[in-house]
Amino acid sequence: MSKYLFFLYSKGLFLSFLFWVGLFLGPLNASARKPNVLFILVDDLGANDLGNEGSTFYESPNIDRIAKEGMKFTRGYATCQVCSPSRASIITGKYPTKHGITTWIGDATGEDWSKRGRYDFLFPPEYDRNLKASEITLAEAMKNSGYKTFFAGKWHLGSKGSWPTDHGFDINKGGWEVGGPRSGFFAPYNNPNLEQGPNGESLTLRLGQETAQFIEEHKNQPFLAYLSFYTVHAPIQSTEALWKKYRNKAKKMGLIKNDTRFVFDRRLNVRQVQDCPIYAGMIELLDQSIGTVLSKIDELGLRENTIICFTSDNGGVSSGDAYATSNLPLRGGKGRQWEGGIREPFYLKAPGVSSPGSSSLIPVSGIDWYPTILELCGIKIPKQQDVDGISLVPLLKGEKIEKRALFWHYPHYGNQGGEPSSIIIEGDWKLIHYYEDGRDELYNLAQDTGEATDLAYKYLKRTSRMRKTLDSWLKNTDAKFPTRDQQFDFGKRKARWENIQTRGKEILEKKHSDYLKEDYQPNQDWWGSSID
Repeated sequence: MSKYLFFLYSKGLFLSFLFWVGLFLGPLNASARKPNVLFILVDDLGANDLGNEGSTFYESPNIDRIAKEGMKFTRGYATCQVCSPSRASIITGKYPTKHGITTWIGDATGEDWSKRGRYDFLFPPEYDRNLKASEITLAEAMKNSGYKTFFAGKWHLGSKGSWPTDHGFDINKGGWEVGGPRSGFFAPYNNPNLEQGPNGESLTLRLGQETAQFIEEHKNQPFLAYLSFYTVHAPIQSTEALWKKYRNKAKKMGLIKNDTRFVFDRRLNVRQVQDCPIYAGMIELLDQSIGTVLSKIDELGLRENTIICFTSDNGGVSSGDAYATSNLPLRGGKGRQWEGGIREPFYLKAPGVSSPGSSSLIPVSGIDWYPTILELCGIKIPKQQDVDGISLVPLLKGEKIEKRALFWHYPHYGNQGGEPSSIIIEGDWKLIHYYEDGRDELYNLAQDTGEATDLAYKYLKRTSRMRKTLDSWLKNTDAKFPTRDQQFDFGKRKARWENIQTRGKEILEKKHSDYLKEDYQPNQDWWGSSID
């Protein structure tokens, strides 16, 4: 012990000395601690399904808060129009052509596709049905750097042996091979990785509670909390109280008088209005759940040391599945090649880096989450991981990034009317190449958000140049392509489409009108919930 410390000790001042040392060093240690990360991924949430995105029917104050406190990317994209490919891209930083999952896991391929009775022209190619063990996921990279990693909710990236705990997550609450809630959104659940809750418990609220509990238990170490909701995927299920709330709201807004909610667009009927009270209730439960997690972060004093990311895996379901929402003014929705199928809410709050209330018009992609989060956490991208994305940190700081093209490849048919196609976006220009007939469509998104006017023949040189760039990318990433069904019957397909446009539309209109009737009665597997 030095003479100085001996003097302090002899005078009974040693404990006071330690107190002041701790006082000055404590903040330094706190600031040196790596930031926490809360990543929130919603299933099938549309680009315009939130209050801050312009919805006047749905209510989302907690999610809106994330957008207001961080940076909002107004042209944020998923890497695919369906879920599994986009989810794999987020945690690998790669395009679907490179990680190999090019459609939702469980989708039919080859001749099996023709057994679905849709009379399509092409056979979709095979794809990887499990996330490769060789991928160094975001969770693995962070775990290797001292982070505690947690996953809650939908996984859908492979069967047993390729679940969250096989890809870097220490804890898994509810993630397994299926893409939807096997027994619906209220307990009892049919999920091998989620303990049973009391009958009527909301799965959506439960996942938020599990995440908040994890944060409470690991508040003293850096963590990655990956909250991946099953909602707002079908089946659409709400509570009686929330159904009544939004049914009454629709009435006040004059929406109940609507007798035409759908228009036929190429292959399926597409919803044109946001007025479904059940879906609105799902949005509110989602928002409540996220509010639970945000409140826990605030309560524990972690607000200034927690990065918060928010996005969706594909567009809102305007056709197919539950036909639950409208993405207007964007065309199409989940499963489709237009903006409604791939453009998403895309928010990033990075305290000390992003400015509250800031926004960016630069097109960004799901491949960018991986390098961005790692840079914010001071972690280098693993050399073995061939990442396609770029860090968005310069944009968060108000700086620029190099111009680049973004790409999509979906050689499959979507359950929601999507067509086998590939896409390239360069700035405001978007080219879609179709595999059934080899045609190209060209849109200027700045002037034509709804992709109503095809400019391919007006701008032949631009179309040709963008197509060459797209073809080169497809070749360099070993993309797989569909093949022709030699038994294709055009007459049968035409008859099917005509039936969808007539009888199918009548059924849809009645079903969705019934949602707003005072005596509406839903399926008994969820109406018994007492949660409000």
